[in-house]
Order: sequence, then C-alpha cells, then structure tokens
Amino acid sequence: MILIVEDDPNISKAIKLALEWEGYSVRSAPNGEIGIQILGSGPLPSLIFLDLMMPIMDGNQFMAELSKNTEYIKIPVVLVTAFTERASELSGNVGIIKKPINLDTLLEYAHKYCA
Repeated sequence: MILIVEDDPNISKAIKLALEWEGYSVRSAPNGEIGIQILGSGPLPSLIFLDLMMPIMDGNQFMAELSKNTEYIKIPVVLVTAFTERASELSGNVGIIKKPINLDTLLEYAHKYCA
C-alpha cells in the first residue's frame, strides 16, 4: 500500500490513478493529521508521497510525528512539492519530486520501494 498525503484533490487524484493503474493499492489523506490517523489504523504503507504545504498539519510537522514512532520512521517518504529548496532541508526523506509532477519519476519511486 502507498499513502499519498496531499491537500490538492486534483494532484492527489492524479497520483492515485497513476499508481492504481500500475497495480498499487493506494490510500490518501488531505493533510498530515489524517495521514497520521491512517498510519495508526494499519496496515503500514510501503511508501509515502508527501506534500509539504498543507493545512492543519504540514509536511514538516508530519515528518516530525513520523520520527516519534519507531515503526513509522522506517517508511520511505518522497516529498512532492513546488518548493524544492525547503524540501532539501528536511531530513528523513528518500527523494523529492518537483511539482508539476513527472509521473515517470513518481512511478520509479513506487517500483523501487514497493517491489
């Protein structure tokens, strides 16, 4: 399962459709708070695609919450953002995809971490 944490419903839907087309099971959350709730309800995802700029709980706060849990911290996180300079300063991620999203790059991460 792959978790998408993205507040823009059009972007979230496009990512979800692309991943499902490739055969992946996908869940999505419109902000980090709901993303953390999904993690708590199990099963844990193999990969998280995370937006940085979101209401309620942003990507930075989400990453801070992940770091508090020994199981969550093991999940690879790919940042999906227009603000790559902010993303490069955030530790704990395995990659960055710049918006607008290149679906080939997105699928490369999915294939790498969800094989």
